[in-house]
Amino acid sequence: MDSTAFLRHLRSLPLYHNQVAHQQDIPARVARPGVLERPLPPQVEDRLRDLHLLPLYTHQTQALNTLRGGEHVMVSTPSASGKSLVYNLAAIETLVTERGSTALYLFPTKALTQDQWRGLRELAVPHFLDEQEAGAYDGDTPTSERSQIRRRARVVFTNPDMLHMGILPNHAGWARFLRRLRLVVVDEAHTYRGAFGSHVALVLRRLRRLCAAYGAHPRFVLCSATLSNPDELAHKLVGMPCPVVTEDGSPSGGKDFVLWNPPRLPGGRVGRRSANIEAATILTELLRHGVRTLTFARTRKLTELIYLYCRDALRGQGYNDLSQRLRPYRAGYLPEVRREIESQLFQGELLGVVATTALELGIDIGTLDATVLTGYPGSIASTYQQAGRSGRSGERALSFLVGLDDPLDQYFMHHPEALFGKPVENALLNPANPHILRPHLLCAAYELPLAEEERELFGHEITPLIQEQEKAGLLRHQRGRWYPSATLTYPAQGVNLRSTSERAYSVVDTSQGRLLETVEAAVAFLQVHPGAIYLHQGESYMATDLDVSGRVAYVQPTDVNYYT
Repeated sequence: MDSTAFLRHLRSLPLYHNQVAHQQDIPARVARPGVLERPLPPQVEDRLRDLHLLPLYTHQTQALNTLRGGEHVMVSTPSASGKSLVYNLAAIETLVTERGSTALYLFPTKALTQDQWRGLRELAVPHFLDEQEAGAYDGDTPTSERSQIRRRARVVFTNPDMLHMGILPNHAGWARFLRRLRLVVVDEAHTYRGAFGSHVALVLRRLRRLCAAYGAHPRFVLCSATLSNPDELAHKLVGMPCPVVTEDGSPSGGKDFVLWNPPRLPGGRVGRRSANIEAATILTELLRHGVRTLTFARTRKLTELIYLYCRDALRGQGYNDLSQRLRPYRAGYLPEVRREIESQLFQGELLGVVATTALELGIDIGTLDATVLTGYPGSIASTYQQAGRSGRSGERALSFLVGLDDPLDQYFMHHPEALFGKPVENALLNPANPHILRPHLLCAAYELPLAEEERELFGHEITPLIQEQEKAGLLRHQRGRWYPSATLTYPAQGVNLRSTSERAYSVVDTSQGRLLETVEAAVAFLQVHPGAIYLHQGESYMATDLDVSGRVAYVQPTDVNYYT
């Protein structure tokens, strides 16, 4: 897009009051092709040529050369650099050259799982893989399809939660798959930090442990957005050294990154104009100019509000058709609604989407020309990750960071060098944390008796924890191993990898008797209490009843000009 002309247009509008605090030029980058140490199988190379995916970039060939040498690898390069092709080619080559081999793909979200399955399907089915030999195995997978995936799949797409809860504790049913496992993909590895990352690191150790019991020692390929410590993160996640690839060889059309600071309130009042209104205004102008745009909001409610502001502005200006090409997207929506929005965006039916960080990750949503970030996302890494969702066509792109009226956002508005001149943050995790390690030891014992040599895998911190569990009657010692006691029943159910929140509440529209979405238990009493006005897909609903025991919130459509 012609970002210079669009910024000139914004400056000419009555709404403009010197909001452009800084404009950063992110230069274009030319492609750097790489060379593989040995050619790909001819049929694989032919398929890549048909899809115009050759030549491979330097970071892709470097990572593939490392994997082919029998090592694990961490690829840490920016958004849209073609990281997924690395693990897809590694998997395809293994499937083609080693009869009966299998691969496991792990993604942090269901949406990404479904998206990457579509990507591999386009590349590999039916050329190297039958449709029935791969599939997504997560909470959205119908029960009728799960047994078929266990029996036949050579490639399984899932998330750490399902691996922890559904696959590892039932490994006997996955014996065929685990025995032949040659490649494990851990995508969007930068999301595995803090408590969640520490949980995932222990899940991956449990996976390695079971694979070894079945005689398999798969290679791990991890992919991440740019980080300051990719080698440390990879080592802590899988418990083994991983060579790192960080030099990006993919092309980029460059970007204009604008820091947009809302004007101060008139009349000497303290504060600045709402960043949500500013973001909606920028989005409205982008859509009016036919610019495909993704706008990020911090919360589910703000996603709905910015969508409403923009939709109503477009309708008020007579752009009813454009308002139909804008939709909100966030967690809580039913899976079929999320898949519909993703498909509409990918196919070009939608011109704009307002989303939470649910679309921050690498879901293929086609070519976007602009991104609008409503408030600093909390880290420099996330800022670049969200902004990197635009500019995937090789053309110049445009990104806005709209500053909130808080000290951190305002600091960046006045000191842009602190944002653009510093390296991205480290991703930190601690799988040795006893509060996290303790329950995973019970899960591991349930899957396979614990032995003295487990210290090499889980760390020397396990000895007092195992003794503690033995005293509590959860483990019993016999012939040098610790077995689960009769009182220990399916411990994985008691370990939530992401949250301590209880089961979510269903939000039901009583006027049509249909499920609208789900709300986390932690915020149900705040958002769907009787009398609350709840926003869903830009429509207002009044909560009429909250069934605490059944975990259901009943709502009905209402026409009001406020929300709670």
